[in-house]
Amino acid sequence: MSDDQPRQAAASSDTEYSLSIDEAALLYERAGLPRTLRTIQRYCAQNHLDAHRVETAYGEKYLITPASVMKHIAYIEEVRQATAGRGEPRPVATTVREEVLAPQEPRQRPAGRDEPRPAATSDEMDLRYVTILEKENEFLRGQITVKDEQIGALLERDRETNFLIRGLQAMLSPLLPRGGSPDGAGDNPEPRP
Repeated sequence: MSDDQPRQAAASSDTEYSLSIDEAALLYERAGLPRTLRTIQRYCAQNHLDAHRVETAYGEKYLITPASVMKHIAYIEEVRQATAGRGEPRPVATTVREEVLAPQEPRQRPAGRDEPRPAATSDEMDLRYVTILEKENEFLRGQITVKDEQIGALLERDRETNFLIRGLQAMLSPLLPRGGSPDGAGDNPEPRP
């Protein structure tokens, strides 16, 4: 006779999604491979770790299986060992070798047009830059003078406008009701005979 009852799943903590990001970070740290929380989140997002994203009251978080963390740690250590021989710096030389200088041969002078141009001295360069800066300053001072004249003209127009508006108000005040508003709102109107 055979039992046709299904087997119960093993309640192993390795297959449960029980680790938080912080707990996984502790496992990496204990293994001597410290990782930031953001790095572990990237591992989860890139499926380097077996993880589920779970909705919480404060947003989403990952739950990770302990077995996947241990497997990933083993992978990192294996890759480290495989590449340990490569990329290591060479030992530093302990003695400095003296450099033997070859005797210099006399330089031949260039013929005709091949002669180098004389280098500009720093005084010539300074003079050119000073001249350019002086011209620029002169131009900007002229612009400031023009702007000052324009501002003065605008202020004069503003005074004239204020004078004209004051005169207009004086002319219209007898036509307006006593409260000053054109529709008479806010006044205590007296009945007219």
